[in-house]
Order: sequence, then structure tokens, then C-alpha cells
Amino acid sequence: MAPFPAPRDVDPPEQRPVILAVDDDPDAIALLGEELNDRYGRAYQIRTARAATSALDQLSALRETGERVALVLSDQWLPDGTGCELLAQARELFPHSRRLLLISWGEWAMDATAHPLRRGIGLGQIDYYAIKPWRAGDELFHRTVTENLHEWVGSDASLSRELTIVAEAGDARASELRSLLSRNRVPFVFHPTGSPAGRQILEEVRETDTGVPVVVQRNGRVLVDPTNSEIAEAYGARTRLQGSREYDVTVVGAGPSGLAAAVYASSEGLRTLVIERETIGGQAGSSSLIRNYLGFQRGVTGADLATRAHQQAWVFGTTFLQMCQTQAIRSDADRLYLTTSNCAEIATGAVVLAMGVSYRKLGLPSLDELVGRGVFYGASASEAERFTGRSVFVVGAGNSAGQAAVHLAAHARKVTILVRRTTLAETMSRYLIEEIEGQLNIDVRYRTEIVDGTGDGELESLTLHDFERGTTETLPADAVFILIGATPLTDWLPAQVARDRYGFVVTGVAGNDWSLARAPFVFESSMPGVFAVGDVRSGSVKRVASAAGEGSVAIQQVHQYLQLVDSASS
Repeated sequence: MAPFPAPRDVDPPEQRPVILAVDDDPDAIALLGEELNDRYGRAYQIRTARAATSALDQLSALRETGERVALVLSDQWLPDGTGCELLAQARELFPHSRRLLLISWGEWAMDATAHPLRRGIGLGQIDYYAIKPWRAGDELFHRTVTENLHEWVGSDASLSRELTIVAEAGDARASELRSLLSRNRVPFVFHPTGSPAGRQILEEVRETDTGVPVVVQRNGRVLVDPTNSEIAEAYGARTRLQGSREYDVTVVGAGPSGLAAAVYASSEGLRTLVIERETIGGQAGSSSLIRNYLGFQRGVTGADLATRAHQQAWVFGTTFLQMCQTQAIRSDADRLYLTTSNCAEIATGAVVLAMGVSYRKLGLPSLDELVGRGVFYGASASEAERFTGRSVFVVGAGNSAGQAAVHLAAHARKVTILVRRTTLAETMSRYLIEEIEGQLNIDVRYRTEIVDGTGDGELESLTLHDFERGTTETLPADAVFILIGATPLTDWLPAQVARDRYGFVVTGVAGNDWSLARAPFVFESSMPGVFAVGDVRSGSVKRVASAAGEGSVAIQQVHQYLQLVDSASS
């Protein structure tokens, strides 16, 4: 057998991103250097240091020369400081690098290490800890390293991607495309039209005078001002059904509750279809980091959580239909029928409504004109880097607003959270409040709301009213991210599906049109066979874990409903 050709380097050595390991123990740093170099030396520069001062000198020099730092690992006990202090300073120099505290086995139980480690994680200064390698090929150590490198690579905009977008920096449609791809975990890179890279790409594809977003696939295919469906098809999503349109259960919406319902339904043998109008993950998919979801000790991005659930449901046989709007639902005998925007009528035994909610609009015409050009409803992680070194505002007091503010603070010069309440404690998790309090560039203004805004093509200023003082002032603003209220997406439902005064679906209550002898199931609406879970359900707890729990539990009731229907027809 002929030998494999020698592997070629990914980049010249001086262009590779850096991994820096710090430990004053000569044996420990020698093993660290060997392990890192053997496993990652082809793609990364491996550097070591034995003190905080020399490590910071290296990091400062790397910043001066414009190099990239992917990962910093440091022992806690250094001769001139602690590892937690060093990693906090590393974050100031390289805010997008990953930062791990190196500890020995069992050291997490020592208060002298555990307290500063927990605090560093809570303040966003440290990502997690890594158990020091104790032998060559220590796979537990390498698992932690590779997971963090994977997350860093996903945030490095300098790398080539599956899709490249070229558009004006402030183009509203380009903003929509970036958000769509980011929330669906599709690797992409964005270049402004006027940038050297943008001009070169447009010249290569001969689209220099379009004035609209241009998307170039890695295979060379060019999409000019593509629709959402065209983009979805470009990254392999299904937008139309092929073959049978008969299902046991159809889930409307692919947020956490819908994905959980799909996993449990398909894993139990039900023919399952999920219809999603936009992005997998729903509102939760835009969360930059969810730290209190069970089983993810380092936290998980909303998009990553949604992708994992999507793949899990797909493995069990769920069919996904994306960029498809559900428009109507009717019943006939023992079947339900759905009308959609993309295909002929779909027949199903049961329906699970999991459409979620949309953020409430401010209702200010001056800001409505600037949506996508500095004004954003929701907070896609893809927009944060665009506002590096600038002043941004976040409107909202819930976890989504807190997560957005923390993520933006890693890029923006200043982040101001606007809250109508007098405290965050009633609506936001404590860990997020502590992280916000620990960020020097985040300010919280209570009892304050936006009353106006200005901008010529892009947002330039916001006018704020302070209820406490009774004053109004206008401040410069480069962007505002609005994450308030919850408007359920239920206008398309028939009158037979009862809703509360806010539009949320009422479940477990027999309405005036209920004609069956049995009472509705807990998650069943007033229309037999139509269930509702997650944020769209009246009285639900608006948390990701609660939504996922409802989606999984509802499938047991769907099974019971289908069995009753089968018994009645036999």
C-alpha cells in the first residue's frame, strides 16, 4: 500500500491562531506543551509561559501584531498572581478567546480554588476549567480543549464558510439573512460591499452593480437577493414535502417545546412532521448563552441547543418543513387538515401547536423605519460584532435581554439596558444579574423607556423618558435591541380554538363548542386533537426548560387521544 501523502499545513506558522498555556511547575508545563503541540500543532501556534507577567507580555505583543488567540489555559497558583486574575486580564485583551482554568483532579472541592473559579465563570471572565493532563494522550483533557476550540472557531469571522454574504453594512435584508443563518447554525461570513474582500468577491462573480445582497455558496453558486426559501434550500433544508402528506402528529413550530414534542413523538413510532415558518429554535435560538439548562455545565447557545434537538428528532425519523407558514386548520371526522403556504393540504391525526411568541413592537414610526438598520427585535448573535466599539441599547428585563446585553458587552464600547421596572430581580435569573453587575461597560437604567429615535438610513439617536425624574433626554445610539413582551402567533387559528384575552391558547378547559363526553387533556385545546405547548399556551412558564418539558409530556396525551380515536373507529 502506498503511504499517505504528508499532510500540508493549514496556514503558515505565523498565521495560525495561538494557544497559550501557563503553569509554573516545570514538569506540568512540559507535559502541557507536548500534549498541545502533538495534538494541535498543525493548526495552531503553541506557546507556554511560567508566570502571569510573561503570559500577559506575550498576549499584549500578540494583540499589537494583530494575531488571533484561540485559547488561554492557566494554572490557578502562579508566582506573581492567580490564574483567575490572569484569565480576566486575557479577556480584556482578547474578548473572543476561550479561557480555561487548569486544575488538578479534585481541586474543584477546595474553597480557595472553587470560589474564584465560580466567580470568574459567573462574570464571564472564565469559560470553564480543564483537568490537567497526567499522561500522554489524556483524552479527558483533550475533550475539554477540542470543545472549546470548536466554539472559538464558530465565532472567528476570518475563516471561510459554507456561505458568503456581500451587502451594504447597514442593509436591512442582509441583517435578516445573517440572523437567519446564525440561528440555523449555518457557517457563513459577511463582507461589506465596499470592503476589499467584498469588492473582490463581487468582481469574481460578476455582480458588481446589484445594490442587493449577494450570497455565494462554497460550490460557486451565486444567489442574488435570495428569498428565505432559497437560502434554506442552499444549506440543505427541506421547504416542500415530497411523497405522502399523511402523518400521525404534526407539530407547528420548532422552538424548544416543538422540538421536544418531535423527539418524543418520533422516538415512540409516530409519523411526525414539524412545520417551521422561519428558524429552528424559535426565540430561544437567538440566545447567546443559556447557563441554567440542565446538563450543560458550561452553558449552551440557543442555536446549539436547537441544532442538537433538531438532529436528535431527525435521527428518530421526524420530517422537517422549513420556511413554511401554517395558514389554517380544520377537522373532518377523525382527521385534522392543515393548509400551508408551501404545499397541498396535510392530513394528520393530531396537531401540537408550538408556535411560540414574537417580541412586542414599540409602536414608534421613527424606529419602525429603521428595523434592520440599527433597530432589532430580538438579538441575533450575528449582529454583535458589527457594533464593536460602539454604543448599543437593550430594552427588556427578562433572561433574553440579559443574555443579549452580556453578549453585546464583549464587542460594544457601552451597553445600556432600559427597564421600565424598578428592579431586575423579579424577571431575570440571579446568575445573569450578577454577570451584568460585573461588567464595567454595562449600565442599567430603571424606570426608563424609549419615546422616539432618529437616523438617516441608520439609527443615530434615541430619546429616553425617565419616569422617576420626569425628564426626557436624547442620546447617541448605534443600535437598539428590543426584547420585551410576548405576542402569540395565533391569528391564523379557527375560532374553535379558544384563546385568552392576549391571544394565548387555552388548554384543559372545555369550551362552549366542546362536544365530547370526556374532558380535554391538560395540554389539549378546545378543539379536539389540537394540543398547545410552550410559550403559546396560556399560563405556561416562559422558560426554555419548561417549554421542553411541556412538549415531551404532551406527546403522552397525544398517544391517549389517538388511541381513543382508533377505539371509536374500530
